[in-house]
Formats: sequence, C-alpha cells, structure tokens
Amino acid sequence: MKSEKTEPPRPVPYVRARTDRDLDACVRALAAVHERDGYPVNWPDRPADWLAQPSLLSAWVAELDGRVAGHIGLSLSGTGDVAPGLWSARAGVGPDATAVVSRLFVAPEARGHGIGRLLLARAVSEARARGLHPVLDVVASDTAATALYERLGWELLAEVEQEWGPRQTVAVRCYAAGG
Repeated sequence: MKSEKTEPPRPVPYVRARTDRDLDACVRALAAVHERDGYPVNWPDRPADWLAQPSLLSAWVAELDGRVAGHIGLSLSGTGDVAPGLWSARAGVGPDATAVVSRLFVAPEARGHGIGRLLLARAVSEARARGLHPVLDVVASDTAATALYERLGWELLAEVEQEWGPRQTVAVRCYAAGG
C-alpha cells in the first residue's frame, strides 16, 4: 500500500470590522511592512492615530490563523488626496461622491493568501453601498500595490508629483475602481 503525502490545510483568511482592540496588532504588522517595503513612506509619530484617521468611514482587518494579517480603511476625501478630484472631474460630480481607500497593508508573513484582494473587495463593497465611488492614491514606487490594483481592474487616472515636505517630492499614482 502506497502512502500518500497530503498537504496540511491552508489557512483561510477572513475580513471583519476593525476594533480599537486591533490597533496594537495593526501597528505591529504595519511596522513589519514599513521595515520590509517602506510603507508608509514617512513613519507616523503616532501610528495608531494614523490608522484611525479622523476622516475614516470604516476600517477592516483580515485575520489569518487567528492573527491580524492585514488592514484597510475607507475615508472621506482629505487634504492631499488627488484621486477624488481627478475622478470627480471626469465623472462630472463633486469629490464628495468618492470614498478614499487607504491604509491598505498585508503583513509580510501573511502574503500569498489573497488578503489584499479580500480587503479591497470589502472596502469597494462598502463604498458602493454608501453610493460612493472608490478611489485611491498610491506611491508610484510601490509596484506590488499598483500591480494588484491594475490586476483587479482599477483605472489609472494620472501620475502626479506631490510635495510631502520641504525637501520631499513623491510620485503618486491615482486610481479609481473599475465599473
């Protein structure tokens, strides 16, 4: 009798609403992402506050094996968000017809499970349920993120240069969800 090798079951991620109790785990995951990928470009003085930005409509986490493995937020348009103006000018509506997808990251050790796709789908669904069109800005050098957005059908609106500080100019790609 031949013995067959079977792979252990692959953990299945799931997305749920973020709570205040999740913020410490989110900050730890964000620190790992920053160390590996440089996101966010400028580490915030208070990362938990950065995740819980005042314009936030909703936020979610993805869990994998009982641990926070990713995060995404959905916000109202704020200062520095370029995509809402670009999309609204194209669509002939005001920027208040948009919702900004923000603070998306997946912990390095949890990648390859479709977590980014799941988080994006949840944010897009919520934006549309609110009658808003999802848009986002992403640093152009984040090729993994831009590849994900384009693979999922997000439309590139423009690439712009933004001043993020006295001696810091950053290329940003602006996207709108397809459909």
